[in-house]
Amino acid sequence: MTVIQLFEEQVARTSDEIAVVFEGEQLTYQQLNSKSNQLAHHLQGSGVGKEEMVGLFLERSLEMVIGILGVLKAGGAYVPLDPDYPAERIGYMLQDTGVAILLTQSHLVHQLTAIEAWESISSNLTVIILDAHWEQIDSSRTGNLDNELSLQDLAYTIYTSGSTGRPKGVMNEHRGIYNRLLWMLDALPLTREDRVLQKTPYSFDVSIWEFFWPLLSGARLIIAKPGGHKDSEYLVNLIVEQGITAAHFVPSMLQVFLLNERVEECRSLKRVLCSGEALPLHLQEKFYSRLEADLFNLYGPTEAAIEVTFWACKRDTSLSAVPIGRPISNTQIHMLDADLQPVPEGEPGELHIGGIQVARGYLNLPELTAQKFIPDPFSTAPGAHLYKSGDLASYLPDGNILYLGRIDHQVKIRGNRVELGEIEATLAEHPQVQASVVIAHEVSPGDNRLAAYIVAREQNDQSIVELREFLSIRLPEYMIPASFTFLDRLPLTASGKVDRKALPEPRRV
Repeated sequence: MTVIQLFEEQVARTSDEIAVVFEGEQLTYQQLNSKSNQLAHHLQGSGVGKEEMVGLFLERSLEMVIGILGVLKAGGAYVPLDPDYPAERIGYMLQDTGVAILLTQSHLVHQLTAIEAWESISSNLTVIILDAHWEQIDSSRTGNLDNELSLQDLAYTIYTSGSTGRPKGVMNEHRGIYNRLLWMLDALPLTREDRVLQKTPYSFDVSIWEFFWPLLSGARLIIAKPGGHKDSEYLVNLIVEQGITAAHFVPSMLQVFLLNERVEECRSLKRVLCSGEALPLHLQEKFYSRLEADLFNLYGPTEAAIEVTFWACKRDTSLSAVPIGRPISNTQIHMLDADLQPVPEGEPGELHIGGIQVARGYLNLPELTAQKFIPDPFSTAPGAHLYKSGDLASYLPDGNILYLGRIDHQVKIRGNRVELGEIEATLAEHPQVQASVVIAHEVSPGDNRLAAYIVAREQNDQSIVELREFLSIRLPEYMIPASFTFLDRLPLTASGKVDRKALPEPRRV
């Protein structure tokens, strides 16, 4: 049994109910299933088979939902490629995955052809333009496929920021999302009257449960317009107009959302789920002062199929911080020291994740996979692994978990995971940069900004403009530092390492 089979069972129960709504368009469960089946048959006819990775270069739309379902139904694994990413990053992902088929939309084709290596990439690539080629796809069969999917098959590869200067692809199997969604259907059940907002970019794995949670429940999936996830006024209007009952926010976006003067009009909201960043206590209190909904705090990395711990927030609490809760079903959490020994209650340790949701590993990075996905010394299951999260956490006396921060230099910016080393490695490629260091600077509680410190060969005002332009064609917008401070030299510790604590306040912009 996989999520695709669960979806098809739900289609049989609610075939004529509306499944998905986007900008005035809608599809019933039967229509959505039929269209995704047609795409799946077409993809199989084009050579897609078990574990074949298929690129998706799509904006939020009905085509995005059909594309994801179609790839999975065909037995393939989807690779989300965000159109907001720079051309260089998209080109790298296409080359790294070696996808043979790419799904896109007509208005995005010009972005593909702008990729520097597009000519060589496209020579081995079949591009299917869903809106332009649908007449051909529409001739395919509409019936469900018998593709013998198993829980061990690859479901998707999502790229995260990489400390080596290149993004890394995390390979997750069907068993991970199947377990995650079964837990969610049990812990947070939906009815046919529920309306779930899909606004998370599909290059962020929270989007997976945003898509499937309602579609496995007979509820309605409401898709935000492209870019709408950044606009609090638009989100308030959409929630009110569509009667949204459940939505996800990274804490930094929740903070912006709660500042909207009309947020109290969102009376239909019953549940708000937070993950992607630490949830500050003051933000929880602000939430309860403005909304009547329930608030939940979840934790999990891409390397463990979305989220692995869960906490139901409380309106009146004596706690000094918001916990991340307890492990979900079929998941084990261990706080370990450097020798992989459990730390005592209340002591900080590196959070290690075990269980069914642990990813297969990193694509084309066997050494990093071996370093981060280690054999599980606490399990007798064959091939069981622990994922070393790089997060510090501790157990509270009641058994719940408190997140404490990062061990390394990985941070969260607006819910996006950022390896500071990737930005530093990219800056090092600029001929004007002699040395650099990037930090996350908290300008207000819960609001992290990236700050770059540069030792340049030549210093002038134009340097900042040039550096921004240089980075913007290589990195996503959320990875561009908010400030650039020029130094004569970087402060060093006695051991010769960069002394980040001795860096001055970032230059204000």
